[in-house]
Amino acid sequence: MSNEDKKIHEEEVQQQNTVETEVEAVGTEADIEWNEESEQDVQEAKIAQLEAALLSSEAKIKEQQDSVLRAKAEVENMRRRTETEIDKARKYALNKFAEGLLPVIDNLERAIAAADAEHEAVKPLFEGVELTHKTFVDTIAKFGLKEINPEGETFNPEFHQAMSIQESPDHAANTVMFVMQKGYELNGRVIRPAMVMVAK
Repeated sequence: MSNEDKKIHEEEVQQQNTVETEVEAVGTEADIEWNEESEQDVQEAKIAQLEAALLSSEAKIKEQQDSVLRAKAEVENMRRRTETEIDKARKYALNKFAEGLLPVIDNLERAIAAADAEHEAVKPLFEGVELTHKTFVDTIAKFGLKEINPEGETFNPEFHQAMSIQESPDHAANTVMFVMQKGYELNGRVIRPAMVMVAK
């Protein structure tokens, strides 16, 4: 190798060493720590983002679970209300029909009270009306219609309607002395209160 070639070679080696030194200067320890810290900050920011997303998702799930529970409760309440309404409809479907039958029962009872059961010509007719009345009352009782006949009982405004109040030495105060017209109830609901005379 000639001297000139040696010089060129030495210069190239020297330039290369200078570049390596510059590269080393760029990558000092402070720079490396700063790069590591910035990577750590980025990771922490990503973790915080993911945690926030997780909390948001959990809140949405909780909200949806609550709305599902509310919907279930609402359906259950609707089912109960419907069952109650159906039960009431079954119990009181005969209300108007029963109200229409009450005058028939009253007239049969008046016929029985007015008849002379001892008279031979009237006796068969009397027995027929009595039997008709009994059958009628038994039939309506099967469907929940019950008579309210409170004679001698304490006056109760829920079941009785006071038509008059009189003093009576034979009855305690606020007692039903006389029933002018029997009352009726259908499955526990009063469809006609008993018309009564009450003692003072």
